[in-house]
Amino acid sequence: MEYLKEWLKKRKASGICRELFPIERLGGGRVRAAGSNGGYAESRGSENQELIDFSSNDYLALSEHPEVIAASRHYLEKIGTGAGAARLMSGDLALYHELEQEVASLKGKAGALIFGSGYLANIGLIPALIGRGDVVFCDRFNHASIYDGCRLSMARLVRFRHNDLAHLEELLIKERGQGRALIVVESIYSMDGDRCPLPELVALKKKYDCLLMVDEAHATGIFGKNGGGVIQEDGVAAEVDIAMGTFGKALGSYGAYVASSEEMVNYLVNRARSFIYSTALPPAVVGASLAALKIVREQPQLRRQLQAKVALFKEILGTGGVADLGPSQIVPVLVGDSGLAMELAAEGRANKVFVTAVRPPTVPQGTARLRFSITLHHSDSDLERTASLVVDLLRRRGLGSGV
Repeated sequence: MEYLKEWLKKRKASGICRELFPIERLGGGRVRAAGSNGGYAESRGSENQELIDFSSNDYLALSEHPEVIAASRHYLEKIGTGAGAARLMSGDLALYHELEQEVASLKGKAGALIFGSGYLANIGLIPALIGRGDVVFCDRFNHASIYDGCRLSMARLVRFRHNDLAHLEELLIKERGQGRALIVVESIYSMDGDRCPLPELVALKKKYDCLLMVDEAHATGIFGKNGGGVIQEDGVAAEVDIAMGTFGKALGSYGAYVASSEEMVNYLVNRARSFIYSTALPPAVVGASLAALKIVREQPQLRRQLQAKVALFKEILGTGGVADLGPSQIVPVLVGDSGLAMELAAEGRANKVFVTAVRPPTVPQGTARLRFSITLHHSDSDLERTASLVVDLLRRRGLGSGV
């Protein structure tokens, strides 16, 4: 096993070795290092500190909402801890169909299908849509699960420059071919927090006779009049062929969905292997998602409150010279060097701020960053103190203006 030691040694030397960081979740957007991390340097010195969590995707704080917890507890006690089987066996509870109807309504689609996770959705959905002889056009910044789904499909993978419609059209002209074609994008990109140009993508998919799939994992619940995501906000839900997303971010639960036509849902029940061969989600998880969707639909003020917090955080960073903050609740602070990103994350923890250093290969070489997720757990004073701390840490290293 010497090659494993050498591989890990090289990763550590280059500052991109991933290591787990066990925490205790204290509630209210606070965490504490659990104190047992194999001696990793990242945890030492923060075992007893209460840290403000800026790495969670629990944007609307629904994972701790009393109604969500009560719904989850209700189904836990009523049905038990697990579904007991895949849905095509004896695991197809009526509860799942209720959730799928709610998702379809939220996304402006005729039907929906629940998956075990966003990763499982993407690696099941994409190979079901395309295969050998087909082509998939994939934004370079798409999530790893999308890329894995593309590779599993055995279709020809064509990558276009991030949000570059001219480059995409150039490739469509050159590479479209005679088979089926799929364009895959994220509406809100998970590491940059920027937004795709959906109306223009719809025009291209129509012009070149492609399917358009949009990953709304970081948009559902946050954007749109009813929390239906960017496809709702941009008024293109009917033109987007497939919308997928997750329950584990703004909805505070777990699992994922695909929303599309009734025919597409029935097709996926027969073709999406990650759906067919997976045990159904625990009923308590599905109950939590149902409660969260109701809250998202009925309490638009939560989105407005989040947007106000995001604006406050970005205003202080921008005044301090931090640039390229994006249009969403995901706020990347680019620093470039992986070692520096790790160092800044450690200094953040020393100052009671838990933020993750994101490094290659998750992001391109030379674009390591601190990735801040703004949530309703954060008070205005949390945001003001943390933004001011970031500006100060960057200035000490001569990275103040134009980072």
